[in-house]
Amino acid sequence: MRLDQRLIAGMITPGTRVLDVGSGDGSLIDHLYRTRGCDAQGIEIDMGEVTRAVAHGLPVVHGDADHDLAHYPDNSFDYVVLQRTLQAVERPREVLRQMLRIGEHAIVSFPNFGHWELRLKLLLNGRMPNTAVWNTPWYATPNIHPCTIRDFLALCREDGYRVHEWMAVDEEGERAPWRRSIRLANLFGEQALFLLGKGRSASRGARLKRS
Repeated sequence: MRLDQRLIAGMITPGTRVLDVGSGDGSLIDHLYRTRGCDAQGIEIDMGEVTRAVAHGLPVVHGDADHDLAHYPDNSFDYVVLQRTLQAVERPREVLRQMLRIGEHAIVSFPNFGHWELRLKLLLNGRMPNTAVWNTPWYATPNIHPCTIRDFLALCREDGYRVHEWMAVDEEGERAPWRRSIRLANLFGEQALFLLGKGRSASRGARLKRS
């Protein structure tokens, strides 16, 4: 599994109900079922990925996060996961709202557009940067809503979501030394993961503390 998938799995309580939105080939679902005893299922827009997942006996259906989450009943899951897909959906704010309507918790991972390498390449070249994480040309990328860690935290505050846990990591999995500083995380973290809950956002001190 990718690094962010392994970290997401560690945030999920064993034996819980999980919906993986943008589940790809079902790697996370398979891992959660085999190692954590979860009742996990997925929804994926790429029919090829759905076919691969189903061929391996995984419960993945074809669907679009922007429209199909609305068909799920309230509180159907303990966790709803959105792995590296937030920047590619048409309506990220609505997708987050639906995730926390149908799930008790939402886990979101996304590449951080505030990373220092992206900033430097924009400054020096004046063109959309290309890195190991952001590796598709601007005219072909599915990433229509790139955001930074600070952007995402601002949205959580505006919409009243509680941040239970967060981490910023690079592509190799290093988390220190920026795990307790939003400014450093926003500068050095290549990707971010958030565990969200319903209700008002926690205080600044609680937001910065990893569970």
